[in-house]
Amino acid sequence: QVQLVESGGGLVQAGGSLRLSCAASGRTFSSYAMGWFRQAPGKERELVAAVSWSGSSTYYADSVKGRFTISRDNAKNTVYLQMNSLKPEDTALYYCAAPHGRSIATMRYEYDYWGQGTQVTVSS
Repeated sequence: QVQLVESGGGLVQAGGSLRLSCAASGRTFSSYAMGWFRQAPGKERELVAAVSWSGSSTYYADSVKGRFTISRDNAKNTVYLQMNSLKPEDTALYYCAAPHGRSIATMRYEYDYWGQGTQVTVSS
């Protein structure tokens, strides 16, 4: 069993930055990849970024490339999402999630464990 707890969301003006954190417990953190998803009202939950178990491989959705950076600190059992140049369309509930394998997972069904989410609101 894996427990995931997100933090760092909030209200920010367009062009601003936020850093989300996700603390994991319950299983060896370095044994699995991690991902960040988001879901806006009325929209499907979508993968924003993912990172392999070592942090050496990453994936980004086209909509956030060049603005968001995913990273992890295996010593702290934590994964981060640095979000820069935020836009109003980035407004959503952001979830961290853990798949069952070490490699990057890009499909929602590959993720077994989910946090409760942290709200990000970007004002124009």
